[in-house]
Formats: sequence, structure tokens, C-alpha cells
Amino acid sequence: MAQPISNAIAAYRTASARPVTPGEAGPESAPAGRRDFSSFLREAAEDTMETLRGAEQMTAKRVAGEAGLLDVVTAVNDAQLTLQTVVSIRDRMITAYQDIIRMPI
Repeated sequence: MAQPISNAIAAYRTASARPVTPGEAGPESAPAGRRDFSSFLREAAEDTMETLRGAEQMTAKRVAGEAGLLDVVTAVNDAQLTLQTVVSIRDRMITAYQDIIRMPI
């Protein structure tokens, strides 16, 4: 359970370390070693899918008798926390989009 939290903390630190520069157009204008927003989202999605696949594989190993119950519970809890985080972020993004749409021009 501590691993998803440490992953979230590491992702937050990485995202918050990137300074916001006015007028920054995209990845071609980003300094070397910095990530653009789309690559950050892509990596986050890949990490999420990896966590969910890991839980699925651990469950299959338990059915085959190759994994312990504690390992399965830990993997499923990690996947559940990751999925809840993704849903929460999605809901926030939708709310922000709706707020922007409602703004007067």
C-alpha cells in the first residue's frame, strides 16, 4: 500500500518541479530533461495500466496456487487506489472543462 502513495508523491514532485513559463508552446520549447504535459499524462496512464495488469496477474497466480493471499490483497488494493486516483483526476478535469465552458467571453 505504501508503494502507490510513494509513486503518487514522486509523480507530484516531478510535476511540481517543472517551472511554469509564460508563452511556452510545447515540448520543442521545453528545456532539455523536462517533460511536456502530454508525455506526463502518457506516462501516468502507462503506470496505471501496469498497476492494474499487475493486480490481474497476481490474482491469476493465486488461482493457480502460485501466490499468497497477502500478495493478492496488496496488489488489488494498489490497483483500487490507482483507479480511484484516476477517476478523481478525471472528475476534476471534467469540472474544470465545464467551468471554462461557462465563462463569459
